[in-house]
Amino acid sequence: MRRVLQAALLMSSSMAAVAADRPQIPTELTPPAGAKLVLKAHATGSQIYTCKAGNDGAFQWVLKGPDADLHDQKGAVIGHHSVGPTWKHKDGSEVTGKASAHVDSPDSDSIPWLLLSATGHTGEGLLAKVTAVQRINTKGGKPAAASPCDASKDGTETKSPYSADYLFYAEK
Repeated sequence: MRRVLQAALLMSSSMAAVAADRPQIPTELTPPAGAKLVLKAHATGSQIYTCKAGNDGAFQWVLKGPDADLHDQKGAVIGHHSVGPTWKHKDGSEVTGKASAHVDSPDSDSIPWLLLSATGHTGEGLLAKVTAVQRINTKGGKPAAASPCDASKDGTETKSPYSADYLFYAEK
């Protein structure tokens, strides 16, 4: 009996450690009621920024968009994420979205976590009926602080490596 209790205690502490490694998704990023998870993909690539003058005349890095491969749980490339933002699956289906909510990443050196609402679709396939996309577990992606944006760099681009998990939801 003692060994059973020790094993149960060890197992529950291991499960708690695993759960602690996976950050909870904030409620602000909850997909619409009735939406079901249809795909989880891991993205690796870059966030592309352009140096531009703002309305106040100050130069700043402005997000142009992502350029990243989407991977399945085994690491195989299953699609691409690009400017739009747009996600294209290898089956030819595509979804474009617009951010509807954001929360700062727990990692202050990383781009925010997002909830995006679908604004358009192309093709038939897995992404054709997606209504919402979550971007979570971001690593990197902010413009490099060591690369200043000033008048001498007006119009130039810089790429910042990043990774993130994307969860795609569709209504039944």
